[in-house]
Amino acid sequence: MMNLRYFKKMLPAAVFFLAAAGLSSCVGDLDVTPIDPSTTMVPDEVALFTKCYANMALQGQTGQGGDCDIDGLDGGTAGFVRQLFNSNELTTDEAICAWGDPGIPAFNFNQWDASHPMLEGFYNRLYTGIAYCNHYLDVCAGADATREAEVRFLRALYYYYLMDSFGNVPFATQLMSTSPEQIKRADLFNWIESELKDVKDKMMAPAARKDTDSGYGRADQDAANLLLARLYLNAEVYTGTARWSEAKEYAEKVINGPHKLWTTGMNGFSAYQMLFMGDNGSNGASQEAILPLLQDGLKTTAWCTSLFLLASTYKNDMDYSLYKVNGNNMWLAHGTYGPDTTLVQNCSFGTSENWAGNRARSALVAKFFPNNDAPQLTIQETAEAAGDDRALFFGVGRELFISTPTEFTSGYSIGKFRNTYAGNGNAHNSQFIDTDFFLMRSAEAYLIAAEADARLNGGTTSSAGAEYINALRQRAHTSTVSSYSLGQILDERSRELYFEGFRRTDLIRYGYYGGQNSAQYVWEWKGGAQNGASLPAYRNLFAIPSSDMNANPNLVQNEGY
Repeated sequence: MMNLRYFKKMLPAAVFFLAAAGLSSCVGDLDVTPIDPSTTMVPDEVALFTKCYANMALQGQTGQGGDCDIDGLDGGTAGFVRQLFNSNELTTDEAICAWGDPGIPAFNFNQWDASHPMLEGFYNRLYTGIAYCNHYLDVCAGADATREAEVRFLRALYYYYLMDSFGNVPFATQLMSTSPEQIKRADLFNWIESELKDVKDKMMAPAARKDTDSGYGRADQDAANLLLARLYLNAEVYTGTARWSEAKEYAEKVINGPHKLWTTGMNGFSAYQMLFMGDNGSNGASQEAILPLLQDGLKTTAWCTSLFLLASTYKNDMDYSLYKVNGNNMWLAHGTYGPDTTLVQNCSFGTSENWAGNRARSALVAKFFPNNDAPQLTIQETAEAAGDDRALFFGVGRELFISTPTEFTSGYSIGKFRNTYAGNGNAHNSQFIDTDFFLMRSAEAYLIAAEADARLNGGTTSSAGAEYINALRQRAHTSTVSSYSLGQILDERSRELYFEGFRRTDLIRYGYYGGQNSAQYVWEWKGGAQNGASLPAYRNLFAIPSSDMNANPNLVQNEGY
């Protein structure tokens, strides 16, 4: 049986299809004549199917210490979740990073160009996923109708992120021996829409699943519904034509399905916290997860997924003794909560994981403390002071406003992601975490439905639309009102989804990122100015990496680059 190892390092840094310029070893590998001419080489269909998903959660074939799928890049540079975060959070009012790695300051200050290494990594990671999907659909067509539909969904998802980030991009639905043509953004929108509608009913029926259930970690029909809702929500940006009614329609399909909001806290942890914990696949919160990326400290170890989100927001002054639940000490990252502090101390997080990089810009904290009076408290105390379970900030020894971007304590720390177990059990490993990353969860559908309702209702929600926001606020144990404006909904999206990779797209949709209305909303260090500056409209798209511009003669660079 042919396994997936022949994929390793098949894509040079400037190459995103097997066919692009600089074509490397993979094509030749597939042409190898078997030693025994009577032997038939058969692809491992299930393994190849799994690889189409694993592209989002792992850096390569051999775990965290192994090499990356993409030649010339490491797992940190080309990790999907890591670069989804960097490109969509560091470039906004939500996050800033203290590191000086090549590409980080350019993200912080909205000053990237076509040679940005992390955007190149994100771009190549997405096209690597498309290459895996195209290969599966080529060699495994007809093997399993449900898995085939899921792979087509994943390919559409990869293209969605490319369309959102880079605009007019290379497009192919099969492996090629020539450079792919560039597709217009609106045409790619139409293809994604058509593809999702065609595969939706062929995917698994929607169901709330735990990590012990068959199909956990796979996309079901509600993943297609939610991606369609997200697509329609941003349709005016992508095509010039608003599609609010369809955004609401498909969001409500998710809301009325089995992926209900998780609303039950456990052992002193709020329901919201349980979405981002080490046992989120088993503690009940996964009923909200529509597409979880699986992580396990022993089986799926990666620097670039949930561990990145936790470790990059953590510094060792956020000591275990500062976190208390019902009077008991608990460790932020590893082990169980409980009064035995010796046990907790022995569950050391490890200094190599005190990365001290990403923290909140003051504009994010102000969503919970609008008078810029956020207290310098521990995470649990800050949430209590905000009257909102989602205000998971650590302010002890921190300054609210970012005076020094390269200093981690300049800005509030984030305590959203952790490896603690809410229920019974212990972390599987002392270094790599078990926290699945819920790439798609049903809370997004509630926010889409409310915004679409408001846009259809003159800018303010109807009473029915307001209930979608109220469901999230009730889960967070905070106040509710009878209607919400578009501005209030944008703020609510930040409160619910911060650090999950949505913010850049949201600000662009509202006109607050680059362009004519950019000056209406600035944040510290926007455009490189401490007090913020407007951005030109071309910054609403990233540049197509120069490595690919050089490799593919069919490409035209985005305006401004």
